[in-house]
Amino acid sequence: MFKDTLFLTLQKILPQACLSRLAGKLANCENPTVKNRLIHLAMKRFNIKLTDALINDPTEYTSFNDFFTRKLKPEARPIDPNDNSIISPADGKITQAGLITEGKLIQAKGKYFSLKALTADTAKENYSDFSVIYLSPSDYHRVHMPIDGKLTRMTYVPGKLFSVNELTAENIDGLFAKNERLICYFDTAIGEIAVIFVGAMLVAGIETVWHKLVAPNYYSKVIHFDYSEQNLHFKKGDEIGLFNFGSTIITLFPANKIAWQASITGKINMGQTIASAI
Repeated sequence: MFKDTLFLTLQKILPQACLSRLAGKLANCENPTVKNRLIHLAMKRFNIKLTDALINDPTEYTSFNDFFTRKLKPEARPIDPNDNSIISPADGKITQAGLITEGKLIQAKGKYFSLKALTADTAKENYSDFSVIYLSPSDYHRVHMPIDGKLTRMTYVPGKLFSVNELTAENIDGLFAKNERLICYFDTAIGEIAVIFVGAMLVAGIETVWHKLVAPNYYSKVIHFDYSEQNLHFKKGDEIGLFNFGSTIITLFPANKIAWQASITGKINMGQTIASAI
């Protein structure tokens, strides 16, 4: 379709980083008229409900970004208490999950991307399983730990800021390995896992609870952070970061350590079980 072709073409020719920075400035504007109008438009356009939100009155948010990164009531996302359960780290849609084959992960039908490229060749574990969760603008945008773990290191990889929606994933080769991303490694009972925040166009920032704002384009080269000597432990369900707009979370798991739920594709909420440790 012409509209789809135009959307894909514009992503390639528009100044992605500049647009994302402008979006960030607008999203953080605290002018009541501006922020309330933006919030109203977003709620209407994306059918956003505040039933589960800690703040139910949209006018009480200090900015559009404050609204988009809203916290939920503690009871809104119950965490599976089973010791062996591995939970979804985010609300969204599981677009892909399963085995990493010959060092490649499936992105969409007929589209793959390299594990080595995705991690900027920083992976030490023999990863064999992965999940991809797409967070739409209507979703809750905070990211949580899928399993108990200790943060050991983090790698920031600069890159493009293509949209990460279904249309783009189906048409741009190696999308997730091209976009800006933040790779967080954790030691867990099943070995090292990786939780990867993938940036996207108009995503006004990726933040972690231990570093605060990291992206977009915070650095111009690959940067490594060592946390091995710090006591950064997180329980399953603890918040670890957030997106200042919709994007994608990729989680990597070590070989022969998990068993997926029978059917996990489709809409899911943070806290729901996606796999079990074996």
